[in-house]
Amino acid sequence: MVLDKLGGSLRDVLKKIANSSNVDQALIKEVVRDIQRALLQADVNVQLALHLSKEVERRALTEKPKPGMSSREHVIHTIYEELVKIVGAKREVAKGRQVIMMVGLYGQGKTTTTGKLAKHFKKKGHNVGLIAADVHRPAAYDQLSQIGKLVGVPVFGIPGEKKADKVVASGLKEFASNDVVIIDTSGRHALEDDLIDEIKRVSKIAQPTEKILVIDAAVGQQAGPQAKAFHEAVGVTGVIITKLDGSAKGGGAMSAVSETKASVLFTGTGEHVEDLEPFIPDRFISRLLGMGDLTSLLEKARESIDEEEAEETVKKMMSGKFTLIEMRKQMEMLSNMGPLQKVMGMIPGFSGKMSDEDLAKTQERLRRFKVMMSSMTQAELEEPKLIKGTRITRIARGSGVDPTEVRELLHQFNQSKKQMKGILGNRKMRRQLMKQFGKEGLEQFKE
Repeated sequence: MVLDKLGGSLRDVLKKIANSSNVDQALIKEVVRDIQRALLQADVNVQLALHLSKEVERRALTEKPKPGMSSREHVIHTIYEELVKIVGAKREVAKGRQVIMMVGLYGQGKTTTTGKLAKHFKKKGHNVGLIAADVHRPAAYDQLSQIGKLVGVPVFGIPGEKKADKVVASGLKEFASNDVVIIDTSGRHALEDDLIDEIKRVSKIAQPTEKILVIDAAVGQQAGPQAKAFHEAVGVTGVIITKLDGSAKGGGAMSAVSETKASVLFTGTGEHVEDLEPFIPDRFISRLLGMGDLTSLLEKARESIDEEEAEETVKKMMSGKFTLIEMRKQMEMLSNMGPLQKVMGMIPGFSGKMSDEDLAKTQERLRRFKVMMSSMTQAELEEPKLIKGTRITRIARGSGVDPTEVRELLHQFNQSKKQMKGILGNRKMRRQLMKQFGKEGLEQFKE
C-alpha cells in the first residue's frame, strides 16, 4: 500500500524510542535524522521534511511531558502530532448547495474521482448533477457519462463544443435545482498558460463553493509546484489524493497539500466507485504509525455488516454453537468490510505485520474456503465431523480444489472452535462480549 515504506520507517523510529534505555539529546538527534531520511525517501519536499523534523526536535527537548506521560510517550506523541499537522486539519465539504470544481493534470484520476464524489453525495441523499467541462480530451464526455450511469447521476455536456465556459454556463442552468453540482474540468500533461486561463474563466462563471485539486499519490517532487500553480489560479480549497491503494511513495502528494494550505478532503483507495474515503488526519497518521484506527474499523463494520445477522451469529456462538455456517458468516462479514489489507491496517499493532503478498494469499485462501463451503450439504455445514473420506473427495471435486485444501479448511475450523471455547470459558471476557454484542450492546452502534 502507498506510504507503506514511509510507515515502516517511521514505525522503526518509534520502536527505537520505545526500546531505548533513556531519552536524551543524543537519542532525539538520532531519531530526527531517521525521520528526515524517511520523509525524503518518500518524496516529501525537503523544506517540509526539515521543518517537521526540527519541530520534533524542539518540542522533544524543550516541552515537558503531560501528566501521566513518560518521556518516551511524549516523544512518540510529538512525532504523531507533527505528522498530523503536515496533512492538514480535518475539514468536510460544507452543507447546503454546492458547486464543486475539480482541477488537476491528466492521469491523476480526476474524472473517475468526480464520479466517486458524486456517488458519495448521492449516498448522503443529495440531488447531484455532473458537468463534463473537459472539452479537449477525446471521449472525456463519454467516460463521464458512463460513470454517471454507473452511479445513477445525470451528466450534462455538449459534444463537439470547445469552449468550456459555455458548457459550464449551460450545465449550471440545467442543474439549477440540484443541491450538488460537480464540474469535471480539462487537464493537461503539463501546466500550460491556456489551461490556467481556461480554469480561471470556468471558475469566474461557476463561482464554485469548492475548488478541489485531484492529485495522484505517485506524483513526486513536482507535486508542490503543480499544486502551487493551481492554487494561484483558482484558490484551491481542498485536495483529493488518488490511488492510495498503490505502491507509490506518496510524499509528493503530502507536500502538495502543504503547498496549498488546503486540507485533504478525501482519499481514493481503489478502482471501484465506492473506493473514496473521507480523510481524517489523526486516523490516517495513526494507521501510518501502526497504532491502528478502531473508530474507523467500527464505522466500516456498521456500514458493511447487517446488525441483526451479526447479533444472531454472536448469540449462537455464545450459546456454544459454532459450525461452518457461523465461520462462513464471519468470513462474509470480513469480506464485506473491504480488502483485508485495509482492515488489518485499522487494527492496532497489525499494520505492517504482514506483507502485501501474504495478505493477498490470505484473502485468496478465504475466498477458496467459501467456495468449498458452497459445495457442502446443509448437514455437513451444521456438523463438520461428518466430513471424512469420500465426502472430502466430493467437496474437493465440486469446488475445483485439492482434497488437502478441504482438510486445511477443517483444520482451520477446529482451531477457530477451540479459540471460541477459550473465550467463552473466560468469565470476564464472556461478560464483555455480552455487553458489547448483546441486544443492548449493539444499540450503541445504531445511528
